[in-house]
Amino acid sequence: MPEFTHPFFWDVDASTINPVGDYFFVIERLLEYGNDDAIRWLMAFYRDEQLQEVVKKSRNISKKTAYLWQNYFNLPREEIVCLKKSSPKTGNVFWNY
Repeated sequence: MPEFTHPFFWDVDASTINPVGDYFFVIERLLEYGNDDAIRWLMAFYRDEQLQEVVKKSRNISKKTAYLWQNYFNLPREEIVCLKKSSPKTGNVFWNY
């Protein structure tokens, strides 16, 4: 991992991340929090198919990030997990307040 990407992995030891083996985590984190340099590296290092897979399957990226990359890759909205409607909230069955 390039040194300039390490600040985006504040909760783990960035020097131990394997960008090939941990690709989903790396892409997810940099799509959500990365700056211009990190995004440029991401797009040069990974294939578009890998980036699209993460956009489609991630539950950790924000809707804002998902919409940006959905538009960039021209992905169908219904294929993006984090843009799907969540199940309706039901009332608390144990405590009626």
